[in-house]
Amino acid sequence: MACGQIHLSAQDTSAVRVLFVGNSFTYFYNLPQVVMAMAESQGAKIETRQSTVGGSSLEQHWKREKGTRTMALLETGDWDYVVFNNHSTSSLDTPESFMEYGGKFADLVREKGAEPLFMLTWAYKSNPLMQAGITEMHERLARENNAGFVPAGPIFAAARKWRPDMELFFDDKHPSANGTYLLGLAFYKYFTGATTADIPPRLLTEDLNGEKLYLMFMPPEEADFLQQLVDEFTFTTLSIPVKND
Repeated sequence: MACGQIHLSAQDTSAVRVLFVGNSFTYFYNLPQVVMAMAESQGAKIETRQSTVGGSSLEQHWKREKGTRTMALLETGDWDYVVFNNHSTSSLDTPESFMEYGGKFADLVREKGAEPLFMLTWAYKSNPLMQAGITEMHERLARENNAGFVPAGPIFAAARKWRPDMELFFDDKHPSANGTYLLGLAFYKYFTGATTADIPPRLLTEDLNGEKLYLMFMPPEEADFLQQLVDEFTFTTLSIPVKND
């Protein structure tokens, strides 16, 4: 398979523009860039940016704490979607804040002409039983705000069931390269509604000197399994497909 490659250039007005807001669950192994490279490999146009600070919650993003720059980016960016990843235990430990600031951001994003999208996160490696509560709260948040969500946690759980030998975690909670590849496939499917079967196992971009910079190396057989898993997984909602070249 050919390598997927991002071409970093002036803003393409025909592209779908996505801002990822969150923390290390989003930036581990360069998820926003991986989504962009996957789309590029299939002739789709998705431009991604991120506002991520390790360990941050949406309340902190809203209040401009911990060096977050989300509010400024929402003011200056012309976004189509804004993806929100709250702190990994917020839905369980601080459900009031989880619902309040998820709702505040959903309203604000719509005021700015974009659609909010929530990343339904995954249980820690050490405690798969977390998933039921995490899923329940994210589904409630999406339902009460008439917003979409990407079911990352349930897909992680399915992968762990069918392939317990595949390491999806870098540590007890952060995604490994395998986990981020899986997340990238899920977001690509959400944004395009297309099959992931032809996405390459090697994804690359360019550095400031125009040299190849590899984002991801996946064994083809592992990539094939994750693609099949995502393609067969039922998403509650799919967006309008992005434009192709």
